[in-house]
Amino acid sequence: MAVADPRPSAPGIPFGALLGDALLAAILALALAMPLIGFETVDVSGGGLGLNYRFGAVAVVVAAVFVGRLALSLIGHGLALPVLVLAAVGTVAAVGRAVTGDTLAGLLAVPAAVLTIRAGLVVWRGATAGREVQVVPAAAAASARRAAPPLFLALAVLFPFLPFVDQRLLDIAILVLTYVMLGWGLNIVVGLAGLLDLGYVAFYAVGAYTFGILADAAGFTFWMALPLGGLMAALFGILLGFPVLRLRGDYLAIVTLGFGEIIRIVLLNWYEVTGGPNGIASIPRPTFFGLPFRASPEEDETTFADFFGLEFSPIHRVIFLYFIILALALVVNAFTRRIRRLPVGRAWEALREDEIACRSLGINPTNTKLSAFAIGAGFAGFAGCFFAARQGFISPESFTFIESAVILAIVVLGGMGSQLGIVLAAFVLIGLPEFLRELNQFRMLAFGAGMVGIMVWKPLGLLAHREPTIRLGTARVVPPGGAG
Repeated sequence: MAVADPRPSAPGIPFGALLGDALLAAILALALAMPLIGFETVDVSGGGLGLNYRFGAVAVVVAAVFVGRLALSLIGHGLALPVLVLAAVGTVAAVGRAVTGDTLAGLLAVPAAVLTIRAGLVVWRGATAGREVQVVPAAAAASARRAAPPLFLALAVLFPFLPFVDQRLLDIAILVLTYVMLGWGLNIVVGLAGLLDLGYVAFYAVGAYTFGILADAAGFTFWMALPLGGLMAALFGILLGFPVLRLRGDYLAIVTLGFGEIIRIVLLNWYEVTGGPNGIASIPRPTFFGLPFRASPEEDETTFADFFGLEFSPIHRVIFLYFIILALALVVNAFTRRIRRLPVGRAWEALREDEIACRSLGINPTNTKLSAFAIGAGFAGFAGCFFAARQGFISPESFTFIESAVILAIVVLGGMGSQLGIVLAAFVLIGLPEFLRELNQFRMLAFGAGMVGIMVWKPLGLLAHREPTIRLGTARVVPPGGAG
């Protein structure tokens, strides 16, 4: 494939056409930015709403689009090296301004960094064109792949104790790990078995309400209700699986969507059991081997801080919740990686590729689909039980269709069947918007721009390639006589 030469070739560059193209992009950006950014409603002192004009922000966005479009065109015409230098300087300057609290500079740092990476790749490819370059030796790459999981695990374990980690970061990490666990559960149904499920949040709700109802009616603790929440959700997965055994594609998606809505409406209207729209409150929090993290006003009991001689801090409970969801996610990951190598896991992948071929090979599609629905739903039940324990309150508003859509987006964005891809996608879809809250009204605009960029550059997912579940070994040649 031809690679653009990064060295300047100014005489052949149609600057007039490039400027016209960049100007057209800037005009389109102006038409979009004016209603989205240019006006802001504010409360006025006498009551009512007033209009605030932000034409300066619109001008910055339009100028950024003009410069970015022109830079991309220049990269395509062989001027990647000058663009690389200018974009790198702009990135450093924008980041420096963003650190001081300049919101617009923080927004401009993202496209400047993208231009830097784009120009750098073109420069590197042009410099290595015509000769084979091995960036990392094969042995070193294999060693890095083996060392990466223990390093990531050590980082995850030490994360709460790092000096820059506060309660806000821990809350974001807990939220991301919860969606990682949900993504891994749905990955079994969608990524491995190829069954499109749009009602996955129903199993999440079943696990949460199982704990809430048992705690309210029978005084169950979190550790007592955790296995029951998973089992109850798995049972509902089997109940869903039976009616949809003969469905596939869009029809399967519609039925699962309806199932999720049925569960939500039942939770909303079965007031005597679920509390209806009021939900269930005062759900007990997990304890550390019977030691609560906060003493009850009615009882004189030994708390976690008293037992270990520590000063009371609310972050102790948050750290404990972090390790609970981390342990649950690691168990789900280990179970999924193991079961994919077993016959049932290979049957899921075969079912995803061709159901008719599965039947011809003697694979029972009924049992295969039911096992996928049950195991995936069980993982959602565990996550739901943890969600109820973390929040202390649950209601039907927490289990709407948008939750199923977000979990499905995590699986698709990460790459169908990719465990690590789901982790990255959960951080992008769940963690990144939380970190961008400081951008205020620009938060979703920056998030949407990032999603569009991912769809352009990674349409098959962040990690579309994944290693085969099993590999066929190299044939061993047996010498004559059978000696070997």
